[in-house]
Amino acid sequence: MAKLKIIVSPTSFFCTRVEWALKLKGLEYELTFEDWRKGKSELLLRSNPAHKKVPVLLDDGVVIAESKVILEYIDEKWKGGDLYPLLPQDPYERAQARFWAEFADDKCAFGTWGACGAQDAQEKEKAVEAALESFAYLEKQIEGKKFFAGDKIGYLDLVAGWIPHWLGVMEEVGGLKILDAERFPSLHEWAQNFVEIPLIKECLPPRDRLVNHLTARLSDLRSSAPSKP
Repeated sequence: MAKLKIIVSPTSFFCTRVEWALKLKGLEYELTFEDWRKGKSELLLRSNPAHKKVPVLLDDGVVIAESKVILEYIDEKWKGGDLYPLLPQDPYERAQARFWAEFADDKCAFGTWGACGAQDAQEKEKAVEAALESFAYLEKQIEGKKFFAGDKIGYLDLVAGWIPHWLGVMEEVGGLKILDAERFPSLHEWAQNFVEIPLIKECLPPRDRLVNHLTARLSDLRSSAPSKP
């Protein structure tokens, strides 16, 4: 079997979740790094012309883009036997995992990043309140469980896996607080359990590298924001 290749950014949690999935499946892969400061590579533009974003999975001539789509592709292609299942077998549970994965990205991750970039105090407060409301929904999904998938990590755990490592950096560079242990005890405990799994931990980028990267991205975001009349 040809070795799988992933076009990634070393600081992107969208990319890291794909690497986690490949490791859980026991698959060999090769990383091709994109440097956002130098512009997009020809390989990326050719592989993902629609969005021009990482991650992209290259599987022996087949090109798959968008992290959650890649996770499902990996789970569908390499399944059965001793291979680690990412999505649950029950159709309802699969649908729920997909729904909350989309929610975790759209409302929690992008919501938090939006709060980081808000410059007006009132706008920032409103964005933080919206993010906290979204995290409250996620808290309910993990109550009474070690992982979102139950006793073992699964698809939703991988998608929400940015929370234990990236969220703290977002909070630092954005000057806000989201994951309070008293407010979200179950989510906080899950985050601690998840990030201590050796396979998960070994793929995490150094925190100082994340701080530098997100600080630079936040500066770009704020400088490109339209000024208010």
